[in-house]
Amino acid sequence: MKKPALVFVYNADSGFVSTLLDIGHKIVSPQTYACNLCAITHSTFSMRDEWKNFVAGLGVPVEFLHRDELVERHGLRDVKLPAIFLKMEDGLKPWISREEIDRCRSLGELKRLVEQKLKA
Repeated sequence: MKKPALVFVYNADSGFVSTLLDIGHKIVSPQTYACNLCAITHSTFSMRDEWKNFVAGLGVPVEFLHRDELVERHGLRDVKLPAIFLKMEDGLKPWISREEIDRCRSLGELKRLVEQKLKA
């Protein structure tokens, strides 16, 4: 069996227009932005280097998807996002829920959550 991958799924759609709308939302009204995963792991325009380095050092394959890509690639709808899944041979399994991600108030807290789950 292949090593499971971690699949991080943002509560946002892919594409240029969606990205521009997300950037605007984060600037104008960050307190109402619907994706805490993105808010914590990204600056206004790109993924934070600290997060890139962290996920690169996890020792497991990692994927990043948007809400529309989750539906297209895995057929999962009506999933509370953001969320993190384990990608197994038989599909995606919930691993870290939206509620757990939303409780994180900093990148450090999110990193600790992921590390704790990996050790369990």
